Amino acid sequence: MSKSIPKLFRRRFIPNEKIFLKDDIVVEFNDDIIVTKWKVLKKRNDFSNGVSCVFLKDNIKVSKFMDENGKILYWYCDIIDWEYDSAENSYVFNDLLVDIIVYDDGFVKVVDLGEISAALEEGLIDINLAKKALNVADNLLSDIYNGKFDYYKRYILSI
Repeated sequence: MSKSIPKLFRRRFIPNEKIFLKDDIVVEFNDDIIVTKWKVLKKRNDFSNGVSCVFLKDNIKVSKFMDENGKILYWYCDIIDWEYDSAENSYVFNDLLVDIIVYDDGFVKVVDLGEISAALEEGLIDINLAKKALNVADNLLSDIYNGKFDYYKRYILSI
């Protein structure tokens, strides 16, 4: 990996888009993680900014969603796949549709499972990506239910 700060892109399948995260501030990066601070791309009422850590080897992006006063609202976990282009020194993080939201009171919510089916039907993803998404989500849920979610929060808890 190049030692200079990489360019970061987010690719979603539904809606089908690829966005350059030009305003994200890379706080830390190495072969295992990429930590960023960011503000919402479009103004929202429910949150305004956050901090994220991509766990490259785990295919998980954990984000701390906060309000304008810095209060943590919840932890949002994206199941991802990623591609690194060494010539461009860029990462494209492919959102694999399944998301897991963790609240500080311990409540866990899994969302967007139906989007895997829709993406398969529309040919936006193949069966291997769908399996990867479900397997990674299952592993993360096991960690959460077994009290190991602090592992994923450790890089961004104090930022």
